[in-house]
Amino acid sequence: MFELIRAGGWLMVPIIACSILALAIVIERLLTLRRSRVVPRGLLAQVWELVRNGQMTPERLQVLKQESPLGSIIVAGLNNSRHGREIMKESIQEAASVVVHELERFLNSLGTIAAIAPLLGLLGTVIGMIKVFTEIMMQGTGNANVLAGGISEALITTAAGLSVAIPALVLHRYFQRKVDSLVLTMEQESVKLVEMIHGERDVDFR
Repeated sequence: MFELIRAGGWLMVPIIACSILALAIVIERLLTLRRSRVVPRGLLAQVWELVRNGQMTPERLQVLKQESPLGSIIVAGLNNSRHGREIMKESIQEAASVVVHELERFLNSLGTIAAIAPLLGLLGTVIGMIKVFTEIMMQGTGNANVLAGGISEALITTAAGLSVAIPALVLHRYFQRKVDSLVLTMEQESVKLVEMIHGERDVDFR
């Protein structure tokens, strides 16, 4: 492995740095975007039970806000429910915009890595081929070892760049789709919360 890295030249350093950064982002997002953490099952039903029984204290609101992103949206709605339906919806939307921003954290960075890694590999290819042609001009085609070294550098950086970019792109799309799914679920739960508080129709917690 070390021989391959050395053969790839100095451009292997930023490519490897991109791979390490991408791996760190993927691990962090896998832990952060767990459905059980973002939208805990049955949370809205538990909140409604506490509200209906008059047991929703400020302390419980604070705990609820800190436990999950959905909880912070619910708390924003509950804190402004007495001001009417529209104000409650606006407060939920404001809280949701902050939550969505946090859910999408680092995804742009992962997308950027997916975009620049193959470009770094291509740059390595160009540099390697320049070395090959320079040696041909200086020594002719008789020194096969020198020519092979330049070609090897070109191919290794290309392969390394693509090896980083392909999984980064796939995971970026996966996380983006997961965020969209979580946001949709939170929107549905928020609508249920408004309907519960203002009692305009029955709410199904399923």
